[in-house]
Amino acid sequence: MCSESFAHSNRSPRAAIETVDKMMKLKIANLALLAAALAGLLPWSGACAQSYPSRPLQLVIPFPPGGATDIVGRLVGRKLGEHLGQPVVIENKAGAGTVVGAAFVAKAPADGYTLLISSGSTFTVNPALNPKLPYDPVKSFEPIGLAARVPLILIANRELPVNNLKQLIAAVRGTPDKYVYGSFGSGTTGHFAGELMWSALGIKLLHIPYKGSAPAMSDLIGGQIPFTVDTVAASLPQLKAGKIKAIAVTGATRATQLPNVPTVAESGFPGFSADSWLAVVAPRGLTADVKAKLQKALAETMADAEIRDKLIANGLQPAYEPAAAVAARIEDELPRMRAVAQRANIRAE
Repeated sequence: MCSESFAHSNRSPRAAIETVDKMMKLKIANLALLAAALAGLLPWSGACAQSYPSRPLQLVIPFPPGGATDIVGRLVGRKLGEHLGQPVVIENKAGAGTVVGAAFVAKAPADGYTLLISSGSTFTVNPALNPKLPYDPVKSFEPIGLAARVPLILIANRELPVNNLKQLIAAVRGTPDKYVYGSFGSGTTGHFAGELMWSALGIKLLHIPYKGSAPAMSDLIGGQIPFTVDTVAASLPQLKAGKIKAIAVTGATRATQLPNVPTVAESGFPGFSADSWLAVVAPRGLTADVKAKLQKALAETMADAEIRDKLIANGLQPAYEPAAAVAARIEDELPRMRAVAQRANIRAE
């Protein structure tokens, strides 16, 4: 019995040693596999970051085809793709005053492959009208840069006996019940610019909202409304045809297309400025290198003479600004738009 017990005890240590040996070999093999995987993974990650973009990008336009933002978006998208070395696919996602397209981009992965080009209303007017948006104008987006300004202009019926802003103010103050003003929609940049202007001028006018520029322009020419605030792009054909008259540009500088039309500031109200603008943004959370590549590509795009000429030809104003300037614009304009909405009782439709 003792010998049997002794023999059994001799076999157990050997089995234990063999088991430990096998386990150690297995662990070493697993560690080797892990090291090999990591060795292959790390260089791949670096190459992936360095090769951005490695596939087509998507540029969302939150308006239907044919408008100012769509024109700029397609021009910018094509040239942006050339500078990035990948095509930029345009996708129109209209609805709810840019909210549909903006919300789509805000929820997209922050990988640099989904961008948004939109007007300032997305980041300043919409939040002023609706505190429960499906995106945050500051926290949801990473500004890439300003692409263009969309100059706005105060235009009047051809038969109206005024030719400048001071004459218009005098006429309104003399018979305030006689005058109203139109815009291309309630809660639009034209509406907000008008309210900012009347407040600065010290006059109050009833606002007549239209469903777009075309019906507002038709009523202006027909004499149903005495004046309206619209984009230079929409107003140019009628101004050139002599069917309406220009009173003042609402932005800080004169419109390139209308060099003889003064600004509101030049007409006796220094410091006044209210216009629309278009910016390119991405979902918040881009890596520094991806953001730098996008900013560089946009800056090069907006410096292109062909792009600048085409923007001007379409009634727009080339006005590139870096990301920090766009962020500053939003922070400056957002409280102003909220104040206008409250004062004029403007509500989202």
